[in-house]
Amino acid sequence: MIVLGIECTAHTFGVGIVNNKGEILADQRIQYRPKEGGIRPREAAQMMSEKGADVIASALKEAGVPITDIDAIAFSIGPGLGPCLRTGAVAARYLARKYEKPLVGVNHCIAHIEIGKLLCRLQDPLVVYLSGANTQIIALAKGRYRVFGETLDIGLGNLLDSWGRAMGIPFPAGPKIEELAKKGKKFIELPYTVKGSDLTFSGLYTAAVKAAERYPLEDVAYSLQEVAFTMTAEVAERALAHTEKKEVLLVGGVAANKRLQEIMGAMAEEHGASLHVVPLKYAADNGVMIAWTGLLMYRAGLTTALNETVNPRFRTDQVDVRWVPI
Repeated sequence: MIVLGIECTAHTFGVGIVNNKGEILADQRIQYRPKEGGIRPREAAQMMSEKGADVIASALKEAGVPITDIDAIAFSIGPGLGPCLRTGAVAARYLARKYEKPLVGVNHCIAHIEIGKLLCRLQDPLVVYLSGANTQIIALAKGRYRVFGETLDIGLGNLLDSWGRAMGIPFPAGPKIEELAKKGKKFIELPYTVKGSDLTFSGLYTAAVKAAERYPLEDVAYSLQEVAFTMTAEVAERALAHTEKKEVLLVGGVAANKRLQEIMGAMAEEHGASLHVVPLKYAADNGVMIAWTGLLMYRAGLTTALNETVNPRFRTDQVDVRWVPI
């Protein structure tokens, strides 16, 4: 079985092709980069519309597989930016209709989890999912990926990108902030806001912007990371103690941050669990994760009607995970 997957939730149009052995046959992607500021959804969608066909063709060429040999077409059905999701969905529907292939709409968040499980060879981890728009602590329970804690406002990645944009750091700001933080020497008190099993980053963002007017940028970056990552670790630790999982999996773009990995690793070790991090190449949005999750779903008998609409607010815990034994 071979599945082609299209990722199209925000800034990346990615196309991946995988087989049922979990082998990655192709991984092609392009990324929208605004000249200034954050993502402009319509501009990103326009870029995807103009270049998407070339990315699909490049993936098929890399895999050495004709489109007729593809068994199913998977695509990101949500959550994400509406214009981008619709552009990817149109491409997927076109391929499915023209070549008479089954269509599989994939939850983007769950795709991050499944590619992490595949590449780290895990079965049942506690998942710490940290991306631009999402910050969730997740574990599988009774046929669904349950959310044991999450942000109540902006995601951790958006916190970093927004603060970076305010400081004149181009998108994506995370890697640059990580480098700045390594040079920080003084910890600055910033709001630490954990509410039960949830957390909020908007107050931290505002305080960090104001702090940059008084303190060196390196010290603010260092303090921002320490507070944000420790908040996230506290919520993850609470979930780990409750679920008693023995594996912790970091997924999403922010998972690449080494300081975050240190904090999460120490937390996991205290509870007798091991930390695993999705490989850097697949921490960011990519088509491979959509293809692999689509393959798992299709193999479990799950398909999507051609007229089913995208869902920009599609939650992780709304999906029946029929492909994993209960």
